[in-house]
Amino acid sequence: MTDATRNELMVAAISRTLQDDDVVFVGVGTSGRAFTLAVGIPLVAARLAQLDHAPGLDIYWGNLLSPDLTDVPEHLTQDAITRWRGAYAPADVGQKVDMLVRGEFDVSFESAAQVDRYGNLNITRIGPADHPKVRLVGCLAQPEHLAFVRRPIIVVDLSPRVFVERVDHVTSFGFGSETRTRESLGYSGGGPTLVVTDHGVFDFTDDGRMRLRSVHPGVSVDDVLERMSFAPVVADDVVETEAPSAATLRLIREEIDPSGALLRA
Repeated sequence: MTDATRNELMVAAISRTLQDDDVVFVGVGTSGRAFTLAVGIPLVAARLAQLDHAPGLDIYWGNLLSPDLTDVPEHLTQDAITRWRGAYAPADVGQKVDMLVRGEFDVSFESAAQVDRYGNLNITRIGPADHPKVRLVGCLAQPEHLAFVRRPIIVVDLSPRVFVERVDHVTSFGFGSETRTRESLGYSGGGPTLVVTDHGVFDFTDDGRMRLRSVHPGVSVDDVLERMSFAPVVADDVVETEAPSAATLRLIREEIDPSGALLRA
């Protein structure tokens, strides 16, 4: 086995946080790196958890409930996804939204064009509302994810353009700001729990600020800070992200994603 890739480090870091009997939601992605972050890494992490320590974990991907992850299509075209075996496929979109607002999902995976120090996410627009520079994909169901899912996990690459002081539009409410809280909106709990990037892993302080808790092998704290447009809280005991074992890498490479369809980008 060769050393773990950044994608495999991210997979292992996420998988360790998933618990037996979790109901996990994985959304849809576009292509290239965006697909790997939003779909590939979460699916591999969830399947790894099933094989390693959480056999009762269940996955809802797009409109597929419990897709057969022993037989991942080599090319994830719409036709392949439609024909993919699952416990229930395709599931009704209304049912999925009902499950969200009833709080039936333990974990969801989020990716975004912008994220700020309070875990607010933007997938709506870049620039001012009256003259946006770029229009993004829109809210989809991401506001409900951060509102009602117990332990949302944000999966993004570290970049000053992504990690911004203040998002241009709050598509999804994380922990708000210094003056606006989840409690003020009637959110009794939840909020993002982790931000997993290609350089390190963050969690959040009790007052909702993003905190660096580990850096990947070969990465320094300064490397991380140089790739952010705001200064996060830095834990007193920042550690090196635990590398996946040889057995874990074998599962990822030979059993879960042998074709590279999920982690290629």
